[in-house]
Amino acid sequence: MIQPLLFSLPKSPQEMNPLVLAYIGDAVYEVYVRQFLIAQGISHPQNLQKEATKYVSAGAQADIVYRIKNELAPDELAILKRGRNAKSGSIPKNAKVSDYRYSTGLEALIGFLYLSGNYARLQELMQMILQKVDEEV
Repeated sequence: MIQPLLFSLPKSPQEMNPLVLAYIGDAVYEVYVRQFLIAQGISHPQNLQKEATKYVSAGAQADIVYRIKNELAPDELAILKRGRNAKSGSIPKNAKVSDYRYSTGLEALIGFLYLSGNYARLQELMQMILQKVDEEV
């Protein structure tokens, strides 16, 4: 289970820039994926990195958005769209623009849930994501 925040926030998560939400969401998402892979018994760093790309690449995250969006509450979908529509200024060379935008939206949602202290929903959503990616592999 993810731990509560150690510091107070200068703004409520609803008021934060969606790219800030995506910034923390990326880290939280990565921790869940790494913990999941280690729990699967993968112990070699090279194998961990290879397996992680199935979950953390822009393409994989965009695919997840399409697979879970019907499971999201209207307010969660609104956060995801805010993140998707945010202009980041740069797109990685190895990602399609649309995939990168949807992955940013997913990370914004993860960050929002974390910063809002909605750890139960965060856990539920991450389990859903990990399960759906695992089904595909």
